[in-house]
Amino acid sequence: MKMRLEEFPNVRETFTNDGFVSALDIIPSVEATKHRARLEATERKVGKLHYKSKVHTILCSPYELATHPRVLDIVEQLIGPDILLYNVEYIVKESRSPAHVSWHQDLTYWGFDDDAQVSMWLALSEASAESGCMRMIPGSHAEGRREHVVTHDAANVLLQGQTVQAVDETGATLCALHPGQASFHHGWTLHSSLPNTSDDRRIGLNVQYIAPSMRQTKHDEGSALLVRGEDHFKHFREDQPATSDLDPIAVARHNKLDKLYQETAGAG
Repeated sequence: MKMRLEEFPNVRETFTNDGFVSALDIIPSVEATKHRARLEATERKVGKLHYKSKVHTILCSPYELATHPRVLDIVEQLIGPDILLYNVEYIVKESRSPAHVSWHQDLTYWGFDDDAQVSMWLALSEASAESGCMRMIPGSHAEGRREHVVTHDAANVLLQGQTVQAVDETGATLCALHPGQASFHHGWTLHSSLPNTSDDRRIGLNVQYIAPSMRQTKHDEGSALLVRGEDHFKHFREDQPATSDLDPIAVARHNKLDKLYQETAGAG
């Protein structure tokens, strides 16, 4: 059953005006804690999963969260009824870590020909000012693409340390989230985050959705998964969602997918 629109009556309007919407209740906090436990159990087997792309093809938990009906109902309001799941990855800041994210725009390096896209950040632990939650600049998406420079900061977790310089932070909005809450932001929205100074890990699931009309311009090997509606364009190869955790065939396939994603986002 679809979410009643009156639950989040201003989602589309807020997203259109500000370029993001935050602190939407997706799942109960106790359920978020269970999904965190599933992640950390997997980490004990295979190591850290921070920034591993397309984890929904090897693990059931991220696939379940990325395709949750409440999530897809919100995404449908933002990009329309036809939805491709492009990427799912965990973003983890360890406690008392200097890791940070500089001001940037997601779409800068992804190679898409359009901006019919939205990213979800779903908290699996507390995302507060202390733990380094995201900050966003309201309305910055309306300015389109900004110039980025490549930096060499080991504490910057972005693939190239890509940074928009001279950002006026006076109007920045702090997007604090409790476990089970999510924010959704446009691909041109300027955002960043500060280090985690808390005693707990800051764990989020980052999910990227695109309209089927989008096209990858860097190569013709891009993949995605139809999760709602229809795909009349067929611009992407079809990802296979996880049906069990760490299936050896899926893991072998994932290694190639992860490498391709890193190469795509790291090129130009």
